[in-house]
Amino acid sequence: MSTISEIIKSHGRASQADLEWLNLLIGDWQLVADLVFADLVLWVPTTDGEFVAVAHARPSSAATVFYRDITGEIIRKQWAASVRDAFATGKIVARGSAENYHSTLTTFSSIPVRRRLSKANDQVTEHPIAVITRHTNLAEAKVPNKLQLNYLRCGTDLLQMVADGSFPEFANPTGPKRGAPRANDGLLRLDVNGVITFASPNGLSAFNRFGASGELEGKSLIEATTPVLKSKLKTDQSLPVLLAGQAAWRTDLDSRNLSLSVRAIPLKAGGERIGAIVLCRDVTELRNQERELITKDATIREIHHRVKNNLQTVASLLRIQSRRTDSEETKSALAQAMRRVSSIAVVHDTLASALTQEVNFDEVFDRILVLVSELASSHGHNVRTMIDGKFWLCLRQTKRVVRTRSWTWR
Repeated sequence: MSTISEIIKSHGRASQADLEWLNLLIGDWQLVADLVFADLVLWVPTTDGEFVAVAHARPSSAATVFYRDITGEIIRKQWAASVRDAFATGKIVARGSAENYHSTLTTFSSIPVRRRLSKANDQVTEHPIAVITRHTNLAEAKVPNKLQLNYLRCGTDLLQMVADGSFPEFANPTGPKRGAPRANDGLLRLDVNGVITFASPNGLSAFNRFGASGELEGKSLIEATTPVLKSKLKTDQSLPVLLAGQAAWRTDLDSRNLSLSVRAIPLKAGGERIGAIVLCRDVTELRNQERELITKDATIREIHHRVKNNLQTVASLLRIQSRRTDSEETKSALAQAMRRVSSIAVVHDTLASALTQEVNFDEVFDRILVLVSELASSHGHNVRTMIDGKFWLCLRQTKRVVRTRSWTWR
């Protein structure tokens, strides 16, 4: 399947800055699709005045409309007018009536995508750079419950922010730790003062296991978690800002029994903050596995270090013994044994330090070749080594090409 950059290069007309923004949006829009219970398709204009689909997100919280990915397709006539209208006016365009798509009853709307011009201010592009279409499957439609209504409200706010150019954020957290929270893992909605107005069942359970007692709705998230965090000697300095929903950030909250990954997404309307979404996920098992891997890695490093020291010790003992003997034959035998041990040490040291699973064969070969030539010359031969070429591997159209080094004894 072609990537967004390949599709735009072939059909679209987007700048490099637009492409970077769209990639940032795609990296975060699975959350939006889950919250609005709908498929999202990203369309960019082409050089001939049409629109081409460059990305597609299916909801994990509802039935999909598209059983086949439509990425790379030119927009269908039934959607073209709405998409062009949203792209021209910069406003969300929603169809009032349902439509039939492959025997599935759906609703459809178009959301323009604006781009922030700079990290330093809130200025956005005057005109949209793309359009998102929202396709909701009505086949399983039913009276929405409290959870679904709040999810829809959060998702709709995020789509409006996409149209305003305030989502995604340049500072969106993409930290190295695993366990990024998703909508179904746990969601809290905060008002502008950081007070919880809604807590999903999974979100409430996660914070209760963390140590925040009782119901959360109507409480400040900072006040609910402060008693648990007081026992921690070290906490993230940005934690109050995150728990108040004032900035886009992600961190881990650790208690005696649980590790909770928490991410805040500020909500804005007209450039003003109106609240925030706080996502949470129990990552206790993931963090335990990471700590175990770190411990095992440290143990393996220590073993390698001890093996290296032992080989050096053996070589040193052979060298000492060689100095104490008067027999030339014994000295020669000990010297050969010492060189062999040194060759083993060279290979072990190289393999043990190659954490990227890549070994520079040229470097290893050069070091061993010196030892081999010394060993050969000890038998009374005049040895000169000559290296022709280098060792390297490359893949060219699934064909493996190998060049090896050769050396000649003279």
